[in-house]
Amino acid sequence: MRKTLFFLLLLVTMPLQAIQPGKGLTEVPGHPQAPDFTLQDIDGNIHRLADYRGKALIVNFWATWCPPCRAEMPSMERAWKKERSNGIVILAINVGEDEDTIFQFTADYPVTFPLLMDQDSEVVGPWGVRGLPTTYVVDPAGRIVYRAIGGREWDDPELLDKVRALLPRQEAAKQ
Repeated sequence: MRKTLFFLLLLVTMPLQAIQPGKGLTEVPGHPQAPDFTLQDIDGNIHRLADYRGKALIVNFWATWCPPCRAEMPSMERAWKKERSNGIVILAINVGEDEDTIFQFTADYPVTFPLLMDQDSEVVGPWGVRGLPTTYVVDPAGRIVYRAIGGREWDDPELLDKVRALLPRQEAAKQ
């Protein structure tokens, strides 16, 4: 009985442990150009990476079955609501699932930032994703500046300060 309770407690707390406030971003050496993509969102709209030049971009690769992905979605939504008018864009690219699965997920995890679909896993490869969630921060010139492997609290002020610092001065001054 104790082993069963311990195992259940471990399962319940695992997603909470997957996100640790203050976990930061790792700088990507050389700041390579972000691989371009053209993807559809769950509403049928087309999104191209090039459409977001001039913005600081948070590109999150995720799946509905991934506990740390699920756990970080509310903080991404809070960050989006706070920062979207300041020139920061969040794009969450779902890997390998269809729009029905993603739509059902949004009933429990409502978000207003774009949820894009990489159903054939063609985009995830060139970005070098090895596990989910993996998130990249792209500067306004389209270069990958930071990477985060695993869940984060995306509305953490220290983390957002690093993203804001990528914006041209007039955009950053709006905050």
